[in-house]
Amino acid sequence: MKIAVISKNDRSGSELAALLRTRSQTGEVHIVASMSQLLAAGASGVSTAAPDVLVLDEPSIESGDLDQVEHLGHVYPLLSFIVLCRQSSQEFLIQAMRVGVREVLPSPVNADTLFSALQRIEDKRSSQAQVNGKVLAFISCKGGSGATFLATNLGYALAALKQKRIALIDLNLQFGDASLFVSDQKPLATILDVAQQIRRLDASFLASSMLNVTPNFSVLAASDDPTHAGDVKPEHIDLLIKLVRRHYDFVLLDVGRSLDAVSIRALDHADMIFPVLQTTLPYIRDGKRMLSVFRSLDYRKDKIHPIVNRHEKSGDIRLGDVKAAFGVNDLRTIPNHYEAAAASVNQGVPILKLAKGSPISKALQEFTQSLAGESTPVSAGWLSRVLQRSR
Repeated sequence: MKIAVISKNDRSGSELAALLRTRSQTGEVHIVASMSQLLAAGASGVSTAAPDVLVLDEPSIESGDLDQVEHLGHVYPLLSFIVLCRQSSQEFLIQAMRVGVREVLPSPVNADTLFSALQRIEDKRSSQAQVNGKVLAFISCKGGSGATFLATNLGYALAALKQKRIALIDLNLQFGDASLFVSDQKPLATILDVAQQIRRLDASFLASSMLNVTPNFSVLAASDDPTHAGDVKPEHIDLLIKLVRRHYDFVLLDVGRSLDAVSIRALDHADMIFPVLQTTLPYIRDGKRMLSVFRSLDYRKDKIHPIVNRHEKSGDIRLGDVKAAFGVNDLRTIPNHYEAAAASVNQGVPILKLAKGSPISKALQEFTQSLAGESTPVSAGWLSRVLQRSR
């Protein structure tokens, strides 16, 4: 890890650099004359000059040091800052946070305090670099389609069968209840809490806000209070999805039924969108309307993959009729097994755990295999092909 030290006092700068060099023999520690030097290097395109961490000794608001910190943050987006100061007023701390400083330490600093701050920065950088997960959005063509059931149970299956890290975000902001489908625990926080404290959003805050169904399957629940649904803004969704996909292999979005600014922003981020319907005329009619909206939003055709839920081969409407109505060649189907699905929902237990022999469980297993990129039956091969193209 490259560390730069800037101090207006030559002796303090040398002592800091010497202390930092005792932490690691492999890391690079350099004394830099000023932030202007780093800004000039960035402006000239000298990327090799970029440190990972800048330790800034005794900056001040009056001299414009924090303004330069903000400029550096724009030039070097991955740069982390550690600020050392003898006296930190409330005004200073607020201004430091606004410009992107997350570590303000007392000066003179001791080794334990400084090294702990560096370790926190290393941990955060390491976790952010680990994953670039796929975002899968499930949306109901009509109320009662079973989109929440499929999203939650697929999340559990991916976590249980493939040992993937899975996050599910309940974006049905007024009447979401996704967590109830897979857990009997009450969430300690919701997406509304995250939105109201969006400035705190980082990996730790996100993890503490989620309900852990299993060690590698977590749900960010919707709020119990529908009157505050409007407090969740599209810009909150941007920040949330960008963060969560860096820490999970798959991010499942339960979008609900409505198409509004928030849900459309979420769909914009999705790698694949799964409209869920059943084989009745009202579902097919609303499904066609939804696909028309997606076309108006300029979503690629290979991003949209309708799923027929509660499918029965002996039904009045044949699968070929649905394909023709939607203008698609492939449809994933989830068979009807009402007793097992109802028991799963009523008990808050994933169907794969409650009724592993159910045809629904078997269909979810096939779905999971295709998402994980494994060989699958021909009928499910479209999903693997799309995921392979998006890699």
